[in-house]
Amino acid sequence: ISRVKMQSNQFMMSKRLGNLILRGNVIIRMPFRRCIRSLSSNAKNGLGLGLGNVHDPMLGDSSKFRHFEEPKMVSIIGAPMTYGQPYCGTDHGPTLLREAGLLSKLTQLGWRVKDIGNIPIQSPGVTTADLQQSGGNAKNSALVGAFSSRLSTIVEESVSAGAFALTLGGDHSVAFGSLSGVLRARPSTGILWIDAHADLNTPQTSGSGNLHGMPLGFIVDGVVKPDYTSVPGLDWTAEEGAPRLRPDSIVYVGLRDVDAGEREAIKRLGIRAYTMTDIDHYGIGAVMDRALGHLTKDDPDRPIHISYDIDVVDPAHAPATGTAVRGGLSFREAHYVAEAAAASGLLISADLVELNPTLTDGHGADETIDLSLQIITSLLGKSII
Repeated sequence: ISRVKMQSNQFMMSKRLGNLILRGNVIIRMPFRRCIRSLSSNAKNGLGLGLGNVHDPMLGDSSKFRHFEEPKMVSIIGAPMTYGQPYCGTDHGPTLLREAGLLSKLTQLGWRVKDIGNIPIQSPGVTTADLQQSGGNAKNSALVGAFSSRLSTIVEESVSAGAFALTLGGDHSVAFGSLSGVLRARPSTGILWIDAHADLNTPQTSGSGNLHGMPLGFIVDGVVKPDYTSVPGLDWTAEEGAPRLRPDSIVYVGLRDVDAGEREAIKRLGIRAYTMTDIDHYGIGAVMDRALGHLTKDDPDRPIHISYDIDVVDPAHAPATGTAVRGGLSFREAHYVAEAAAASGLLISADLVELNPTLTDGHGADETIDLSLQIITSLLGKSII
């Protein structure tokens, strides 16, 4: 690899796809972390991305977060789940965000940081036979379910201890765990779901069987669903006392790719949903005012969890994701969503999911990592002035 980097003329003549370099008839595979970070040095100098010299100062502070006592603590929970959808690579997300400087940036914002590390995919007590069970039209349900159960416990413990629970995905099936954990600790929590997709499918309505499109289908009250005790690994979501989410306790922002069954459930249950059409019509500022107003209409101090799927952003700005759909949030709209949520002072937890550097070239991966990092820091209090 070092020889390839040194011979710049040959390197420029090569073709790159993700971490693969094609030179003549020879394919060279570079580890993604080395490949991406080697490009990052150029990105920081404004080379290759057309951005000029870009500086992202960590201005702002954590004092606006009214549900936390000083000194404020954030628990970073790595959730490298990749089995809720068909593409390898989402498991890189937590490590890449840490390597990009996440911890130091959060400390600059005034947070004490507790990095819990990455949760192992195969949790203790799960056998190989369990992992091989089929959940019918819920692919890899035993594996996703066992992982999510462990994540749920960790998130619940973090929130109950008074820390901001920051879950780094991983695909969006991690929300089975993060959402359940938050609702166990703070049952009145309202949910901001920032996503191109509704993730409200069930095994009966899903066209793919991919669980990253089903967490809300399992948790929101009133969605027509089968007996989840028959879905291997996810039976815990149907146990007595398992957390449930009322339809009026969630708001969607950024929808633009919604399945027929999800559309029917949203309309029947009266779930508040702001699509990209609404954002075009009202503007992102008015949409966020309405979304936050809906969640806080009965309790102005209501705690809020935000689940932010990077595919809500237009792929021109965030190409490194598995279910990219054109016509998404602009660069500034993506930031404003996070800034407005933080400015409410009500956030207690957040997810950042679906970052997948294997699905684009090195430049696209770098752009998406950087944007994801900026969104997280905005959620934790970074501001322009």
